[in-house]
Amino acid sequence: MKQRKFPSVYPTASFGGLLFVLGAMWYAASSQNSAAAYVLLFALTGVSLVSIPHTLINLAGVTIALEAVKPAFAGQEVSLPVEIMNGSRATRHGINVTSSGSSRERKRVDWIPASKAARVTLRLPARQRGEHEIGTLCLTSVYPLGFVRILKKFATSQSYVVYPKPAGDLQLPLSRARSPHRRPPADFGEGDDFAGVRAYVPGGSQRHIDWKAVARGRGLMTKQFAAEAEGSVYLDFSALHFADVEERLSQLALWVIEAERARRPYGLRLPGTEIMPAVGEPHFHQCMRALSRFQ
Repeated sequence: MKQRKFPSVYPTASFGGLLFVLGAMWYAASSQNSAAAYVLLFALTGVSLVSIPHTLINLAGVTIALEAVKPAFAGQEVSLPVEIMNGSRATRHGINVTSSGSSRERKRVDWIPASKAARVTLRLPARQRGEHEIGTLCLTSVYPLGFVRILKKFATSQSYVVYPKPAGDLQLPLSRARSPHRRPPADFGEGDDFAGVRAYVPGGSQRHIDWKAVARGRGLMTKQFAAEAEGSVYLDFSALHFADVEERLSQLALWVIEAERARRPYGLRLPGTEIMPAVGEPHFHQCMRALSRFQ
C-alpha cells in the first residue's frame, strides 16, 4: 500500500480554546502584574508547545496493510480487516483509522508496542452490487493533548465485490430432461465432472476423500462431482420475465443460494456468459461474481 506524499497537520478546536485561555491569562497577569499568573501562563504554554512535536512523531513508522475482503450482499456491510503496523522503536498511542468509503466509520487503537501490529475491522455499507474500489485509508492522531491533528493517507488499488441482493421466488426452475440412455448416479452429486472440494462432513462417504489434500496438510476434504445432465438445473437470465434487470439478478442470486444449499448441480446463463452445472463453494462464488459484474 502506497503512502500519499507527506503527513498533513491541522489545528483542532482545542487549539483555538488553548489560544483563548492563554490570551486571557496573559491579560490577567499583565493587568494585575501577578507573578503567579505569569508562572502559570508560561508553564501552560511550555506544556502545550512540548506536546505538539509528540503529536507530529506519533505516526512516524506506522503503516497499514489490507487483508482479504470477503464479498457481501447488497444491503449488508462489507468487513474490511486492516492491520496497523508500528515499525518504530517507540510505542504509538491513540491512532484512528478511517476509510474514504465511509467517513462515519472510525476505529481507534489506544496503543501499539514497538515492532508490533494491531488489527481492526472497518465496516463499509454495501449499497450497490458490483466491484468497488476501497479507495484511500487514513490514519489520524491527536495524541497526547489534542491541540493538533496529524493525518496520513494510504492509497490502495484493492477492491471488493458486492453480490446482488437475493429476492424473489424460492422455487427452483424445472431441471433439464433426463437422458433415457444414462443411469442415475448412485449418490447425489456424483457424476462424471469434478466440481471442486469442500470440508469433510462426519458420516459422509469416505470414497470421495481427497487424500492428496490430506497429505499436503489441508485436512479432510471431500471431492464433489456434478452430474452434467441428470438432476442439474440451469438458471437462465433470458427465461425470466421481469422488466427490471436488477430484479432478474436478485432472483438468480436467490436460486444460486437455494441450489447450493440443496447440493443440486446448477448452471448459470447470462447474455454472453455460460457457466456449466456444478456445486461447491468455488462454483457458488463464480456464479455470484458473474451476477455482480453483469452490465
